Amino acid sequence: MPQLPAPDYPADVRARLEADAKEIIGRYPGSRSALLPLLHLVQSEEGFVSRTGMAFCAELLELTTAEVTAVATFYSMYRRKQGGDYQVGVCTNTLCAVMGGDAIFDALKEHLGVGNNETTEDGKVTLEHIECNAACDFAPVVMVNWEFFDNQTPDSARRLVDDLREGQTVRPTRGAPLCTYKETARILAGFPDERPGAVEATGGAGPASLTGLRLAKGEVPQRVVRPRDGAHPQDDPQPGAAEEGK
Repeated sequence: MPQLPAPDYPADVRARLEADAKEIIGRYPGSRSALLPLLHLVQSEEGFVSRTGMAFCAELLELTTAEVTAVATFYSMYRRKQGGDYQVGVCTNTLCAVMGGDAIFDALKEHLGVGNNETTEDGKVTLEHIECNAACDFAPVVMVNWEFFDNQTPDSARRLVDDLREGQTVRPTRGAPLCTYKETARILAGFPDERPGAVEATGGAGPASLTGLRLAKGEVPQRVVRPRDGAHPQDDPQPGAAEEGK
């Protein structure tokens, strides 16, 4: 059945969002280029991109709701339904899966009692599998609200979600301190993270990510990798030696 038009935001909420939206739109030479950050903005208000949020974006950018919906449904970082304060994404792509990502995902489903893209009853954690967290050198990787938790195991992942649900301070392996999903969405909309020390804590690439660069610069001694059969290249007979021994 056709749906009724989406209800508008309450007047005070709309006024606040309009002020933020105008700041975002002003950053771009063409207004429609502001759609992605605007979707993050409305997500920071409700925790997901609602029909009201899409109608709001369409109106301000002079787009159709179909155009906005096409974008909101294409990118997985935009939720289509209410979720938890913490989006826990387990990488199940090839390398992470081989290193234990599948086992971590299965362990968390059982431990939390939820399936993929489902939320715990207390509204704290939404669990999802992710095709790639772009951190293969730290596999297996779990992300919470897009912050990295590297080299995880089923046990460490269980402790992680338990701490999140209990309100404990949880620190990512690298990157900024953890904040809620709505707070993260506002940062992704392009507004500064004003928490003391948050910007400085983002840091750079981890040691594992820089190994290739250091090898290229000659800063790390290169090693000869032993073949899988256990033989060392220096153990190979000299050319013709086998024939001479016959």
